[in-house]
Amino acid sequence: MAIRKRYAILMGLAGLGLLLVGAGAGGLVTAWFHPFKNYSEPEKLLWIAPGTPSPDIARQLEGEGIVSHRTLFLAYVKTLKWSKPLQAGEYLFREPLTIPQVAERLNQGLIHYRELTIPEGTSLFEMPELFREGGLTLPENFEQVLEEVELISDLAPKARNLEGFLFPDTYRWTRHTTARDLIRHMVERFRQVAAAHIQPGMDSSGLTLQQVVTLASLIETETGMEPERALVSSVFHNRLGRGIPLQCDPTVIYAAKLNGRYRGRIYQSDLDFSSPYNTYTIAGLPPGPIANPGLKSLQAAIRPATTDYLYFVSDNQGGHVFSETLSQHLRAVGAYRRALRSRQRLARTRRTES
Repeated sequence: MAIRKRYAILMGLAGLGLLLVGAGAGGLVTAWFHPFKNYSEPEKLLWIAPGTPSPDIARQLEGEGIVSHRTLFLAYVKTLKWSKPLQAGEYLFREPLTIPQVAERLNQGLIHYRELTIPEGTSLFEMPELFREGGLTLPENFEQVLEEVELISDLAPKARNLEGFLFPDTYRWTRHTTARDLIRHMVERFRQVAAAHIQPGMDSSGLTLQQVVTLASLIETETGMEPERALVSSVFHNRLGRGIPLQCDPTVIYAAKLNGRYRGRIYQSDLDFSSPYNTYTIAGLPPGPIANPGLKSLQAAIRPATTDYLYFVSDNQGGHVFSETLSQHLRAVGAYRRALRSRQRLARTRRTES
């Protein structure tokens, strides 16, 4: 086999040599071994459609200024690279490349991937804008795509939409990836994470997977500090165990957004607003997640810290103060309000001085 392969390469070189003699070897050899770039843009995107024959690909490369001579490129592909087909897809070119480098990129199918990052705690309300910013074209029925609950019917039979099951991560996509394709990929990523890290430890929690995801979404939207997640989870578990309303502010915001009444902050009318998602007016968990939680919050939902905490409030420094009794909590709330007023006075003073 090795002998036959060497023979084929030698024959290919011989054939290429004849081609170079006939086509003007000097300039073509120079073009082969020297990097080339003949486009003014900082980068060039080239789309090669499936089924495009090699001569047409060579013509595209020459026409876009990626290679200097399609004849020499085609000769290289047909001889030295005879066993590797050129692969379809979108390719990104930035720097000058030699013909062998261009051929190798197309041989290996090193197509250009775009990236879309979905942060932890993103909700369906924010998803369309993230997709648009990432360069994806949204179909007119994108809201319906986000409600294709058949994708998770085995995981969450009572789900109203895909909220909570679109796993936050960085996703790679290509030119012809659709928004629906990416949504399905996000659900599949959730399945992978849940199967590996969540479902094996769920039995002791006494919760269904939908309840775990719902609780995790509350934890995710309450704190961004990893050490606090298990503490926040303990507060919610303790309240659920005692039948005390969770009084989770992010659920109030979510309920207001669902009803088109959110005004950028929480008002008393929002706290009093009747909604199955408003945990100030209902006992227990809301009917579904209010965001898409990450792995740490999912794990915290099934593995809360062991505490007697029933309350927490911001410490004005990015974290929270946790309390066991109402009197402790009220003192913490008073400290929070005093610190907030102090910060506001300082901000006004600085604006006046500037």
